[in-house]
Amino acid sequence: MNRGERIAFVAGSTRQAQTALKTLRKRYGSVPPDEADVIVALGGDGHMLETLHRFMGHQVPIYGMNRGTVGFLLNAYRDRGLRERLAVAQLVALRPLAMKATTIDGSRVAATAINEVALLRETRQAARVRIRIDGTVRMPELVCDGAIVATPAGSTAYNLSAHGPIIPLGAELLALTPINAFRPRRWRGALLPSSARLRIDVMEPKKRPVSAVADYTEVRDVRSVVVQEDRSSTLNLLFDPEHNLEDRILNEQFTP
Repeated sequence: MNRGERIAFVAGSTRQAQTALKTLRKRYGSVPPDEADVIVALGGDGHMLETLHRFMGHQVPIYGMNRGTVGFLLNAYRDRGLRERLAVAQLVALRPLAMKATTIDGSRVAATAINEVALLRETRQAARVRIRIDGTVRMPELVCDGAIVATPAGSTAYNLSAHGPIIPLGAELLALTPINAFRPRRWRGALLPSSARLRIDVMEPKKRPVSAVADYTEVRDVRSVVVQEDRSSTLNLLFDPEHNLEDRILNEQFTP
């Protein structure tokens, strides 16, 4: 089936995105997302993440065009030649993270992250956490502002800002990165196999409360968080051949 035959357009709320939505719908027509063979997302990286979450499990490839700021997960915006671009676009399959958080009061919350799961201190006091990998305690005590578990696609986002490593697509790795580690001071994180199951326990959760954030889903006052790759879900993104996601992630490692 030709990707460009049935296109669904979705857009962010900004004027720039909404103007592009009207232009493209007029030029190419539009079908509902559940009838489309491709979804075109118009906006920034935040809107792209929302679109990926919204249509997770639909198996319909998503092609983003940048009507925001950075646009790392998006292609350049052009209102002409869209069907031709879709026909030659390269498919990138991503796997998200599954987060299961248990709060101080015993509530359990599940969420999915495409970029990262981040644990963050809620008050002026540093967090104290214990990290287990596949059932084995690897870090008995980490005193820090927080910690990040990032996918390869998310390794260039918050993880990179926290001085974590950039992971090429297809490396079958996850990044575990501390945020402003106080003790042990020299620990800079770890690269883990994508099959790893991480459990992070919050020590003194009432005195030093911690929140867990899976992309944009926040759970306050957590006692423990389990994170692992969700191998039952696959996200299909489309990129122009001359500027695909793998090239972008590689280029980030050589950006001054």
